[in-house]
Amino acid sequence: MPKTDAAPRAMPGRTSTGGPPCRFCGAVLVHTFVDLGMSPLCQTHIEPARLNEMEPFYPLHVWLCDHCMLAQLEEYVSPAEIFTEYAYFSSYSESWVRHARTYAERMVPRFGLTAGSLVVELASNDGYLLQAFVAQGIPVLGIEPAENVAQAAMARGISTEVMFFGMEAAEGLRRAGRLADLLVGNNVLAHVPDLNGFVRGMKILLHPRGVITMEFPHLLRLIEENQFDTIYHEHFSYFSFLSVRRVFEAAGLRLFDVEELPTHGGSLRIYARHAEDDTKTDNEAVLEDLLERERAAGLHGLERYRAFAEQVRETKRAILEFLVGAKRAGKSIVGYGAPGKGNTLLNYCGIRTDFLDYTVDANPYKQGKYTPGTRIPILHPDRIRETRPDYVFILPWNLKDEIMRQSAYIRDWGGRYVVPIPTLQVY
Repeated sequence: MPKTDAAPRAMPGRTSTGGPPCRFCGAVLVHTFVDLGMSPLCQTHIEPARLNEMEPFYPLHVWLCDHCMLAQLEEYVSPAEIFTEYAYFSSYSESWVRHARTYAERMVPRFGLTAGSLVVELASNDGYLLQAFVAQGIPVLGIEPAENVAQAAMARGISTEVMFFGMEAAEGLRRAGRLADLLVGNNVLAHVPDLNGFVRGMKILLHPRGVITMEFPHLLRLIEENQFDTIYHEHFSYFSFLSVRRVFEAAGLRLFDVEELPTHGGSLRIYARHAEDDTKTDNEAVLEDLLERERAAGLHGLERYRAFAEQVRETKRAILEFLVGAKRAGKSIVGYGAPGKGNTLLNYCGIRTDFLDYTVDANPYKQGKYTPGTRIPILHPDRIRETRPDYVFILPWNLKDEIMRQSAYIRDWGGRYVVPIPTLQVY
């Protein structure tokens, strides 16, 4: 059984057992959650001129800490190499922008935000979320390490600092008097290798009566919904509510509420405050209910994690059986989307142009390039109308409803959709 004491320890070096230290508590990692083999960085889309060059592949081996129950990848590549220039622009997803706008409309009255408040977003991308606060007259500040993405935010009039966030950056902002009344982070917590420094930085930047909200994919849903493709090198950590609460408590922050969201296949939105802030009431019933459901699902022990690897292998077999059968029947198949999760799936399953003729993506930054590792061309969505494929294989399955609505014209020629996760379905 896992130990209950999960305070961070001094970080040891790699031991003779070969296991790395846990990035939160420092315990030696000895348990494998799932091993997806070798894969390239999922957002390094290949320029045509570089198609014949070598590409680095790194292990996608997820460990589980039996001390604090944090699932995690080793840091093979620094955040600077991954995020200094980035290919993901949030505004290209209509549903995600709508999600952000709804969030802003709820947070302003809930926490009494005014023209005298400051909303700070970590990993603010192209300003997709902060623009919703600006529209309500709330001052904002974005923190974004990818300069190419930050420029898009600044072009929208969103005040943005191009930097990696941590304790040093937080101290600088605090000295400048820029304390956050609402500190937001959507799908950034998993992207941070220095987890303790990042969370302690949030405590430094948070106003004494301020609130932190963080959204991230829920490990419970990853396991139950078979979402192995959400594992990639940009995601260093995979959180249950149990593990994330331990991380925040170790930094002097208390989780006082949590919401379960449908985004990204099932996410948590946690609400945190300073441990010494007594102005907010804990939503104890909701917090305890989620912990109990995680316990009932086996997330507080090891056996459920050990069963996941075979579940993933069976999913790979089912996907390949469908693709082989369709191609043998003379059917044409193309992809829709070039998301990070799609590249994990393509590389793990060995899917290349022998199965997918091409894939399409609405993001012009990706068009004209090729998927990492598998070298599938990424084209404009209009190409689907031109080639009239039999099947459209949806890689960002979390956006399947949006994609099916936008491309409903494939029904004109009897085209069908294939969604691979949680189990392969043909629509």
